[in-house]
Amino acid sequence: MSAEDYRRIADAVAADITAGRLRPGDRLPTQRAFARAHRIANSTATRVYRELARRGLTVGEVGRGTYVRAARHAPGPALAEPAPAGTIPVNLELNYPVVPEQSALLAAGLAPLLRPDALGAALRPLAPAGTPAARTAAAALLSGPALRPDPDHLRFAGNGRQAMAGALASLVPPGGRLGVEALTYPMVKGIATRLGITLVPLATDADGLRPDAVRAAHRAAPLRALYVQPTLHNPLGVTMSAGRRAELAATLGELDLWAVEDAVWAFLHPDGAADGGGTADGDRTGPGDTAGPDATTATARPPLAALAPDRTILIDSLSKRLAPGLTVGLALAPPAHTDRLSAALRSGGWTATGFALEAVTRWLTDGSLERIVAAKRRDAAVRQALLRERLAGFRVHADPRAYFAWWELPARWRAETFLAAAARHGIAVTPAAAFAIAAEGAQGAGPAPNAVRLALAGPAHEPLDQALATLAALAHGTPDDSLPD
Repeated sequence: MSAEDYRRIADAVAADITAGRLRPGDRLPTQRAFARAHRIANSTATRVYRELARRGLTVGEVGRGTYVRAARHAPGPALAEPAPAGTIPVNLELNYPVVPEQSALLAAGLAPLLRPDALGAALRPLAPAGTPAARTAAAALLSGPALRPDPDHLRFAGNGRQAMAGALASLVPPGGRLGVEALTYPMVKGIATRLGITLVPLATDADGLRPDAVRAAHRAAPLRALYVQPTLHNPLGVTMSAGRRAELAATLGELDLWAVEDAVWAFLHPDGAADGGGTADGDRTGPGDTAGPDATTATARPPLAALAPDRTILIDSLSKRLAPGLTVGLALAPPAHTDRLSAALRSGGWTATGFALEAVTRWLTDGSLERIVAAKRRDAAVRQALLRERLAGFRVHADPRAYFAWWELPARWRAETFLAAAARHGIAVTPAAAFAIAAEGAQGAGPAPNAVRLALAGPAHEPLDQALATLAALAHGTPDDSLPD
């Protein structure tokens, strides 16, 4: 049988998976049974199963068989030629880290929960305070040298964005002003719009949010709170120094301001003890820049929640640590504000589900989370090494521990033009405008740098390496070179 024949059979199985006739978790026949059913040789059936695994459509479990997994785009060849219209084989926009050992670890933790008695309890509705076991586990997760959360002041949301929405709704009334970094996590824009909150862009530098910018904006018209990412800022990758954090905490007290501290990516930066910003270009460095994952210092970086505990709501999420499909958002509030946060989460419909919270509590206490986080830290370091190799010579800023990077494009490229050129090669990236905050009264996004963010977590290592090589080749050329014939 020719190579085309076994691929044709693999294509037919792939079509059944795509159409939903075979669903994730379905077990395929043994290779011998598959060969008999299709009247092919056992060796051909083996090639078909190998091809399905190569495409990422199936996974083999030793001693158990071959199972359908969620359909993914095949790695395919290096993206040297433009991809067919409408296809995005390599997505560098979305950023949900997944490591090979993740599913097995999570499945083991779920098994006890599927007993009828345990499942019945887990399917009951929950208040924002969750359960005592969940609060204790979450408090241990957030604990560090400078922070020992009181479990009674932890509240739970369906995910990190809902925790953010609850925190902002509890602090800033409709029409109120919220100070944010001029380039920030895009979801805060949509949440603020729905809550009627006005965003005020604040200047940053190589050390993060500038306290003098906070004071100037507050003098112009009072702010109600700040939203800030002190550790592994998305998209810039900056981690504030201990001194900047202390200065910002003092500014909160001076101006009687609150802060919502987003720590979603902080799990990749162990204990906040290492300097943050990195660069892939060798000739562009600045405060906090590093050249690799071993460039660290011993200066501790306490969270704002430890430095300004009476003025900070710390929010976190388990979607990046664990998995995006079954997650929980966390919010740690000062004692005097806990009831108000609970009311905001309840009225917004943002509370966590009982099943998700029980599952997460088990993963937090059985060691699964620690093993998955360790694997993701190793995985992020590998991806950053690919980035440094492929984009050497460009102005790329990335902490060597992060799953994303900020790329200042060559002057001959505009971000939107580069976005379109990358899409023609089957690669999706995010332009800087998605992260920019407009000044009050302005339309659309604020002034955006000529840059793109690269989310590194999605593709497997080989497709990621190929995509980065393709992007580098594009950037070395001109926009005219990228146009189709």
